[in-house]
Amino acid sequence: MIPATISRGGGMLVSVAEAAERLRSGRFHSVAADEAALRQLPAGNWIGGSIPYFMGPAGGEVSRDKVFLTEVRGYRGAPEIRRYDLRSIARVCTDAPEHGWSLIILPAFTALHSAFAHDAPEYADMYVKPLAGWVAGVHLDDIGQRAPVVVDGRTLAFDTESAMVMHIGLPPDRYARVDTLNVFQPGAGESIRFPQSGFLVSGCEVDGLPVNFAGWLGRHRIDVRLPLVADYCGARINVSIKRIDAARGTVELYAPVFEGVDYRIAAPVADYMSAFRSALPRDTDPPAFSCNCILNYLYSGLEGQRTEPMTGPITFGEIAYQLVNQTLVHVSIEG
Repeated sequence: MIPATISRGGGMLVSVAEAAERLRSGRFHSVAADEAALRQLPAGNWIGGSIPYFMGPAGGEVSRDKVFLTEVRGYRGAPEIRRYDLRSIARVCTDAPEHGWSLIILPAFTALHSAFAHDAPEYADMYVKPLAGWVAGVHLDDIGQRAPVVVDGRTLAFDTESAMVMHIGLPPDRYARVDTLNVFQPGAGESIRFPQSGFLVSGCEVDGLPVNFAGWLGRHRIDVRLPLVADYCGARINVSIKRIDAARGTVELYAPVFEGVDYRIAAPVADYMSAFRSALPRDTDPPAFSCNCILNYLYSGLEGQRTEPMTGPITFGEIAYQLVNQTLVHVSIEG
C-alpha cells in the first residue's frame, strides 16, 4: 500500500519534457494538454484530456506545446484509475471510495457528454461522494475538424467516447470539498420555464406565457454571452447558450435545462475580473484541483489575467458533481 502523502496541492504549466520527467516518477497526476502534446508523454499513473487553454501562474494563455500537470496528493492507498462508457457511467459514484473523492475527465460533443449532463443528478450516490472534473476540448480553430480525447496514461490509450476517472481515497482525518465560483446572479427579468429537459430547446414559458425561446431572445436583444441561471437545491447553476438557429426556432445549450425549474437571464457583470477576484478564496493553499470555463476565458478577457491560487485547465465544461458552465470549480482537501 502506498502511504498517505499529505502536502500542498496545486498544479503547474510546464514543457512536454518536464511533464514527461515528472510522469516517469510514478506519482499520480491529472494532465491537460493539446492532443499533440499528450501523444508525446510516457506511460504512467495519470489520466488526461485534450485542451490547449490554461490558467497558469502568469495568467490565462493558449498553448499547443505546454502541459498542465496536477499531482494528486493527500491520498491513502493507491488511487484507482477506471474508464467509463455509456453503459457504465452511472456507476461512477458507487465505484468511488467511501472516504475520498473522484476526478473525472470526459470528452465534449459526445453521447457520453450529453448523457452525463442530463442524467448525472439521478446517479446512485451522486452528491454523497465528491465528484469533480472537466470536459476535454480542442483549440477553437479545430472544432469540427478534431475530436476531443481523453487518455488512460497507464496504457497510453486515447479515447474519443469514454470518460477517464481517478478514484482517490483519503485518510480518515481528511475530506474533500467541492466548491464552485460563479460570478453570475439571476437577473431581474422574466422567469423562464421549459416544458422538457434537454440541450436543444424551442418552446418555453416566460412568466407563464408560451413563446418560442429563440424568437424571444432575438426580440428582446438578449446578450447571449450571459447564461441562464437557476437555483438547483441552493446552488446557482449556469446554463450557457451555444447557438441560436432562428430559421428552425431552436436554441442549443452547453448544458441541459431541466423541466419545472425557473431560470432567469444572468444580470450583466460590469467588471468581471473585479467580481472574480473578490470571490476568490483568500489566504488559502492551492487547491487539489481547479478548472475554469472556456466561455469565461473568451467573454471576460482572461488571457494574461492571473487568478492564483486557482490555476488549471480552461475547459469545455466543468463538473461539480453535475455538469456546470461559466463556472470555476475547485477541490480542497481539508481536515
